[in-house]
Amino acid sequence: MTIEEMREKKKELGYSYEQIADLADLPVGTVQKVLGGITKSPRYATIQALQKVFQEETGRKLVPGQIAWTTFPWKDAQDDRRCETPAADYGYNYNKKTSANDIFTEALSEYAVTKHQGEYTLEDYLALPEDQRFELIDGVIYDMASPTYIHQAIGDSLQALFNAYIRENHGACRAFTAPVDVQLDCDDKTMIQPDVLIVCDYGKLRSGRIYGAPDLVVEILSPSTSKKDRSLKLTKYKRAGVREYWIVDPDQKRVFVYEFEKSDSYVIYSFEDSVPVGIYDGKCRVDFRQIYDEIHFLYDTM
Repeated sequence: MTIEEMREKKKELGYSYEQIADLADLPVGTVQKVLGGITKSPRYATIQALQKVFQEETGRKLVPGQIAWTTFPWKDAQDDRRCETPAADYGYNYNKKTSANDIFTEALSEYAVTKHQGEYTLEDYLALPEDQRFELIDGVIYDMASPTYIHQAIGDSLQALFNAYIRENHGACRAFTAPVDVQLDCDDKTMIQPDVLIVCDYGKLRSGRIYGAPDLVVEILSPSTSKKDRSLKLTKYKRAGVREYWIVDPDQKRVFVYEFEKSDSYVIYSFEDSVPVGIYDGKCRVDFRQIYDEIHFLYDTM
């Protein structure tokens, strides 16, 4: 189903952008930009979610010759859910087994990226469209959904607080927020974009990216990244030499803090707490109550 066909179906069904966004579990702004023609190269996952919404209204009326749908196990370390894909859109042969990797390869082929998951390199990553966010982890490409404004607000607040502390104490570090590329393992198989990070070795700033492990990394959970941030990235950061890792859960209003230099365990804080920054021996603290007080009104708009 093309975008133009989805526009026509939207008119036929009388759906608002808000209704479509709710059914597709996408931000309203994303739906407006895609169906309004503003976003010229929508993410594959976004198109898939929109197609599913409109298919559910027409699927019951399918007759031979019309677009059929099939379900594939999505081979993605981030998420083991099952994704539905429009079979006819990909020339699906019902007598042939088709894997999710084949579907993903089809989507990436538009950008001359035609390998199997696990085989991708930095060359492939750099060939992807600049107006969309992706991560490359151990040769697997992950399409990253746009963050919510709560997600962005927390990230912006943390960066500002970290940099304020660094300035006041004349520290030789710098805090950054996504999108900034981090060549975590110093190889050609991994390039990630942490939500917030602190780098104290300026020698790691090379050619517009960070080469090696940051000192502190913060990932702010969203439904599409939660599993990856809690498991895959946790392991990657620890092995790469990240000294401290925070996982911020906006929905549960909790912060998980791992100080890898001290222990494999973690400490859980709430949005009522002042969280100490381990790489500064607790002298820098983040008052999450203050952050929440400044952005709480955003929760009422979700």
